[in-house]
Amino acid sequence: MNAVPGANRPRVPGFGDVVAAAARISPHIVRTPVMRSAAFDARAGCEVYFKCENLQTGGAFKFRGAMNVLLQLDPARTPVVITHSSGNHGTALALAARSRGMRAIVVIPRDSTRSKIAAIEAAGARVELCDPGLPAREKRLAEILANETAELVHPFDDPRIIAGQGTAALEFLSEIPALDLISTPVGGGGLIGGTALAARAVAPKIRVVAAEPAQADDAWQSFRSGERRAVSAPQTIADGLRGSIGVLNFELLRTLVDDVVTVSEAEIVAAMRVVLGDLKLVIEPSSAVPVAALLAGRLGGTGKRIGIVLSGGNVDLDACPFLAGVRLP
Repeated sequence: MNAVPGANRPRVPGFGDVVAAAARISPHIVRTPVMRSAAFDARAGCEVYFKCENLQTGGAFKFRGAMNVLLQLDPARTPVVITHSSGNHGTALALAARSRGMRAIVVIPRDSTRSKIAAIEAAGARVELCDPGLPAREKRLAEILANETAELVHPFDDPRIIAGQGTAALEFLSEIPALDLISTPVGGGGLIGGTALAARAVAPKIRVVAAEPAQADDAWQSFRSGERRAVSAPQTIADGLRGSIGVLNFELLRTLVDDVVTVSEAEIVAAMRVVLGDLKLVIEPSSAVPVAALLAGRLGGTGKRIGIVLSGGNVDLDACPFLAGVRLP
């Protein structure tokens, strides 16, 4: 992996942007429930609270950020929006665009789960397939923008997106204010960035920890080296975390997050099974990453009150390792 050079960028969002986003999007989103499981608490050795964004519109937290952006656009002046995505952001943007009378174009790698591609198409977006990896996604998007007029809504490196994603933690901490630690997955970094903004303002003593797959550990590498690093096309079952940490997102990670931890592919699958057994929830692999970190003892949660954002539930049931009876190598 090579360091990614800096670039001109918009300002890093603040807590006020999260509060404004919450007021803006609240009539349009689901206020997702917080769940607990006595069986899971016993297994983990601590009190664990789950913010169930797998039950959000579109099946993931991404709808929050997408709505926050599109509610600030005038459909008459901006009839078309475009993005690249590994799946969930594309679906969220397509659903948000449809609700606003706009059209969406989504660039997505052809190796993405078929169910996520189908969901984007079902939401009314035009799908443009590309090769795997963030560079290929960005290249195809640039090619389209060279020939068509559309508003770019970046999946994570956008202050409006980050602020929208932070509303999940704002809701979480308003309901469960005495958490010792809050953890989310990290891919591009929109969710952990927004979570850190909300948590630092609402509960200054809380620990904020990001979790990612060991096979896509650019945030872990970036956090420890002090410079933003990128991955090309990481091979992880957590398809929603294959993107590299964004510029604004790394700034928030570097300044507001306490730690980044990693988990193995087998630990991710095992965590999916545990959540299904203990909470009766099907979550996608990306969503299981912080759960896996907790179960592996990497969040240091013994005897603590832990909050985990279950980021999404869009599972390709035909490819789910334990539902399909497939064994990992």
